[in-house]
Amino acid sequence: MKEKSLGSAAGIPVLLAVIVVLLLAGWGIVGTVVHHFTPLMLIPSVAGIALGIFVLSGVYMVEPNQAAVLSLFGKYVGTVKDNGLRWNNPFYAKRKVSQRVRNFESGRLKVNELDGSPIEIAAVIVWQVVDASEAVYNVDDYESFVHIQSEAALRAMATSYPYDQHQDDQISLRSHPAEISEQLKRHLDERLTQAGVDVIEARISHLAYAPEIAGAMLQRQQANAVIAARTRIVSGAVGMVEMALTELEKTGTVQLDEERRAAMVSNLLVVLCSDRATQPVINAGTLY
Repeated sequence: MKEKSLGSAAGIPVLLAVIVVLLLAGWGIVGTVVHHFTPLMLIPSVAGIALGIFVLSGVYMVEPNQAAVLSLFGKYVGTVKDNGLRWNNPFYAKRKVSQRVRNFESGRLKVNELDGSPIEIAAVIVWQVVDASEAVYNVDDYESFVHIQSEAALRAMATSYPYDQHQDDQISLRSHPAEISEQLKRHLDERLTQAGVDVIEARISHLAYAPEIAGAMLQRQQANAVIAARTRIVSGAVGMVEMALTELEKTGTVQLDEERRAAMVSNLLVVLCSDRATQPVINAGTLY
């Protein structure tokens, strides 16, 4: 079902006309009872009151960023988006749908990420109804539909990616928030389009390992950080040792045989890779 626009009459002139008819009908009834007008005056007076009440039932109000979905005996007629006091056929059933931008935060869901580790995840969803007829007729309760499908999409997305990045070109939940938000929005669009809902933004608001494995995962992250730091330190130290030996040979400051070269390399690596400050030892004699 697709939305179709429906025209409507201005409600204020209709309201004024109904008030005039009701006043005239009331005057006719009071005149018949008090001033003893002819009883035939009661007929048009009562008919005028009934007609005024019937016409008045067709008056309704549409606020800004709101749409009124009209139906006639169960058949969709059209959608009115004109703001203010409007009037349509009194037989039309009218259901108002807000088209304002809304947002909500999902509950913290416990799911297993791609590697199988349990995590807690939550998201903030910003959405808006863009097709009022689909929101009313394609789903039973579009607000409940948005909430439930958002949690389902969040679960599906979370199981498709690891929590931490294990390879340089791998997308993970923690290291690529922009890409993850885009994927979550795509999952939501696929599920909510049929309800006439457009997802404006979706982003992760909470992400953490489940409490039962948080301690172990923290140790794992610390170990990975230590390994990465040590790898970088060793790589830099090797480069500095190579540069030192090259400069010594180039300038001819000292001539080193293989044994002395190995000893110097060992000493330099110990100095450069050590966690603590090294204590120098002065050798006043020879190596032998």
